[in-house]
Amino acid sequence: MGFVLLPRFTLLPFAAFVDCLRLAGDEGDMSRQLRCRWTFMTSEGHDAQSSCGAGITPCSAYRDPSEFDYLVVIAGVLDNQEMVDKRTLAYLKWAEQSKVPLIGLCTGVFALLQTGLMHHRRCCVSWYHHDDLVRRFPHAVPVSDQLYIDDGDRLTCAGGIASADLAAYLVERHLGRIWARKSLYIMLINEARRGNTPQPHPMVWEKVDNRIVRRAISILEQHLGELISIDELAERTGCSRRALERNFRESLSVSPQKFSRDLRLRYGLWLLKFTARSITEVGEHCGFADTAHFSRHFKKAFGHSPSDIRKNDVILEEELIDPFFLHIGKSSR
Repeated sequence: MGFVLLPRFTLLPFAAFVDCLRLAGDEGDMSRQLRCRWTFMTSEGHDAQSSCGAGITPCSAYRDPSEFDYLVVIAGVLDNQEMVDKRTLAYLKWAEQSKVPLIGLCTGVFALLQTGLMHHRRCCVSWYHHDDLVRRFPHAVPVSDQLYIDDGDRLTCAGGIASADLAAYLVERHLGRIWARKSLYIMLINEARRGNTPQPHPMVWEKVDNRIVRRAISILEQHLGELISIDELAERTGCSRRALERNFRESLSVSPQKFSRDLRLRYGLWLLKFTARSITEVGEHCGFADTAHFSRHFKKAFGHSPSDIRKNDVILEEELIDPFFLHIGKSSR
């Protein structure tokens, strides 16, 4: 594996991916590069600076891409500047010509898009960066409802701990399941999640044009585990409570209170279907005062109780596919 570390790259996706390789590469925790080998590279061969300030050393300058089975591109904080310099641009195109599969981790997919290597390709992106990607690359085909995508010679991952899932997927492909499981167990990860596992978050705000509502939804999405008062939400969006409520009703035909509650209920649905947390823990994690309060609103929204979801494996396809199912045209519900 060759790692292309771009300025201010995100540390967790990098660490999760490379540690899975490290633990699969040797017996126990010896960390020798036996079954897996990796090289860290930067444009000039200088140390790589992560977004949190930690540095990675040693790094080499870009090497012949044909030396690697994969090139992993990891970028970092989004700003108004282009991510890929001319040297990196040329290197990634060289890798494509050499038919080396490219992996975009976290915002590394932005770098692949900027380089022009994702034409008509689906690209996995975190829900958090979905709107940035659409704004910068309007012709991209973003997917923000799963963890990673394997599209042959292009693999993209939403980032975070999902990078360990993608790394384990590749370790299993090349070394076998026992080595993938060994790595994850040592990392205290129970098992690898499949690429089409939904991201643990409803993705909604990219469908809203109203600036105030978009800002409010962004705040709510980042605080799913707590109940933010409407007065506080209005203050943080820079408008009055009355203006906030009016904008929500004009854009979504619901009040901000109901939107906030339903957003947290959808998160609760995800937790019930894809984690082993108890119903009580799920309710608390979604900002509800008690289990009864959570269960009552959950059943009203989805037509099934949390216990039904757990016991009968009820499939709620429409709710899972359409994040606005509870809101658009459903204000009377």
